[in-house]
Amino acid sequence: MSVRLSDVIDVLDEAYPPRLAQSWDSVGLVCGDPDEVLDSVTIAVDATPAVVDEVPEDGLLLAHHPLLLRGVDTVAASTPKGALVHRLIRTGRSLFTAHTNADSAAPGVSDALAEALGLTVEAVLEPLAATADLDKWVIYVPRENAEAVQAAVFDAGAGQIGDYSHCSWSVSGIGQFLPHVGASPAVGSIGHVERVDEDRFEVVAPARVRTDVLSALRAAHPYEEPAFDIFAMVPPPSDAGLGRVGVLPRPEPLRAFVSRVGAALPRTSWGVRAAGDPDTVVSRVAVCGGAGDSLLCTASRAGVQAYVTADLRHHPADEHRRASEVALVDVAHWASEFPWCDQAAGVLRSHFGTALGVRVSTLRTDPWNLGDASGGEES
Repeated sequence: MSVRLSDVIDVLDEAYPPRLAQSWDSVGLVCGDPDEVLDSVTIAVDATPAVVDEVPEDGLLLAHHPLLLRGVDTVAASTPKGALVHRLIRTGRSLFTAHTNADSAAPGVSDALAEALGLTVEAVLEPLAATADLDKWVIYVPRENAEAVQAAVFDAGAGQIGDYSHCSWSVSGIGQFLPHVGASPAVGSIGHVERVDEDRFEVVAPARVRTDVLSALRAAHPYEEPAFDIFAMVPPPSDAGLGRVGVLPRPEPLRAFVSRVGAALPRTSWGVRAAGDPDTVVSRVAVCGGAGDSLLCTASRAGVQAYVTADLRHHPADEHRRASEVALVDVAHWASEFPWCDQAAGVLRSHFGTALGVRVSTLRTDPWNLGDASGGEES
């Protein structure tokens, strides 16, 4: 079975939907021909010259961090990024990026980090804000007209749920009304209370077709003043979003947990540093792969004893420690996201099997390469 680049893109877009990417981000295919046949995929956090050298000719490099993001107005070969793009294109290699869409996907970057630390994920730390784009319509209609009214609102776009159409729920009852002078009732007469066998049926419809559904309802309904309700539906909690909250197999002191983090992630000159009482018992942990100081307040409210992330700055960390008892565990940015590479490899291997060679680059692309471990622990 031959695998085209477009086939791989389809699988990656399903696992890490582009719609989850932040508005400022740049994700997807950077260079490459979707119609070309692929033999291999190499996965890395960063697209660096050394990583590109590992990618076989005509292969794909799947990178987490975008090569081209802000302020890019040239890919001239005389620039570092342009030179890399030219090297890729000359050898038929492709580059694809899954960045903040992989951060928010479920499973995504933070799920991979949680798994590496031995956590069982229970919740999303900061779920994506979902929009209520569905209405529920509750419509009351004489029983003999119910089928026609349902057909009309279905034709207007109501009653679609996933791969199913014409979806509704009905119950029978008695409708009552009293026509006054000036009314033109389809049933009954002025001044007399009328009771009619009616069906109440419910359908869902996209909010964008609200006007169309209402027009169809009024056109098909026999009453001068149809009775109906429209409810904007609140979406269920999303399993997509930034960060995760998980639990350890058994509680352990912060000191031991910091050692757990150090042993679970690849070694870097940045190392692992923590802020908190070493004897604090840790059982529930928040994690966020990549830079996570924007979620410090969220982590403080998450009912956790520790928060693991990267790139914590002095002042936000200091302010957090003054205001919260949640311990901070800070690791190298690259190390916090490296576990995602294995996750992405698993996605591709499970779909393509042996038809596609998939490997994770073991090159350390963390920019820091020297460190001094002479500092000691302070309580």
